[in-house]
Amino acid sequence: MDGIPIRVFKNNEKNGVAYPKNQPMRIYSSLWEADDWATEGGRVKIDWSNAPFKASYRNFNDQSSCSRTSSSKWVTCEPNSNSWMWTTLNPAQYGKMMWVQRDFMIYNYCTDFKRFPQGLPKECKL
Repeated sequence: MDGIPIRVFKNNEKNGVAYPKNQPMRIYSSLWEADDWATEGGRVKIDWSNAPFKASYRNFNDQSSCSRTSSSKWVTCEPNSNSWMWTTLNPAQYGKMMWVQRDFMIYNYCTDFKRFPQGLPKECKL
């Protein structure tokens, strides 16, 4: 893990945006054929010659006090006062996040007017 944030989802419950605070945190990934919408409008093509695509997570550590009980598939977190869960990005971290989004992010649902012709989700406007 390089410590560079790639996305922030702020708690805007006071503005009517649901925030996932009462559920276990999970990490997952998926692959799908999305040439027409998630690849800069089809400009960036998937190179299927590299298939099969595989992803895995090993030694994932979110650096908080999280644990998995032997009888549960869920991880329980009791974040301490130093946890990343209570932090705000400083200007340098924010700059790195903007760099990653500008130079590497292919799709951002908050700019997908084609997917949301009736208007972007509320959190995109805050």
